[in-house]
Amino acid sequence: MAVVRTERILILCKTYPSPSEKYAETSCVAGMTQSGEFIRLFPVPFRLIRDSQQFQKWQWISAHIRKAQKDHRPESHTVSVDTITLDGKPISTKNDWAARRNELSKLPLFADFAALEAARKTEGHTLALLRPARIDRLEITKADSPNWTEEELKKLVKDQIQGGLFDEQDEREVRLLRKLPHNFHYHYECVVDGETRQYRHKIADWEAGALYWHCVDKHGDGWEAPFRQKLETDLPAKDLHFLMGTIHRFPDQWLIISMIYPPKISTDRPVQSEMIF
Repeated sequence: MAVVRTERILILCKTYPSPSEKYAETSCVAGMTQSGEFIRLFPVPFRLIRDSQQFQKWQWISAHIRKAQKDHRPESHTVSVDTITLDGKPISTKNDWAARRNELSKLPLFADFAALEAARKTEGHTLALLRPARIDRLEITKADSPNWTEEELKKLVKDQIQGGLFDEQDEREVRLLRKLPHNFHYHYECVVDGETRQYRHKIADWEAGALYWHCVDKHGDGWEAPFRQKLETDLPAKDLHFLMGTIHRFPDQWLIISMIYPPKISTDRPVQSEMIF
């Protein structure tokens, strides 16, 4: 049995929820510890936890965690949901994200995906921060199925989620999770020693999914133009970083699990174009 410990964690990522057999729906949450190490928390039935525990991106939390038993990725931990406490408001964006940049500076930063993948193979890292040189385009494709299957729907409305998971019963009606009917991929470039390398990765960031539904609700069939404006123009105009994470069942497959977008400033810290071991 893994040792339970209390950890203080800065939240950097919440992925779009997916149906879960045990918890109805779960998100993968990732962040960094005070010592500057990546950490992954799963499963987190985020939309179903109490309001007082609903943390935001860039917010410090404290919780009881232990090393995941069935997920052997070094950063993966299970969290006792009912122990989550919020430690203040999300970190300020003042002074060109000075406070947020200070925290990010504790993490290794890659300039090329190939170097990131090399770190996975040699060191086992499955969470990493990547700064692309340029966003080429956003690819939007239809999902294989725009609706949940009957099995997925059963998971989403399971009554057991209201009992045993929390200290107090939450009498709110569970809002049915809307499935994203599209997949979103970034085509982007990294530059190493003057060589341009091209990559393509799926975006699993909850913010992207929420933006999609916001655009649909506000613009209807005209959702795509404002959605593309944000992801193809607005974010690439900033100092866009990708928080990359692997898929548990497919350890060599990476996703963009969070987009981090401080404003551009004139001086940038060094990045690791190639890992040195």
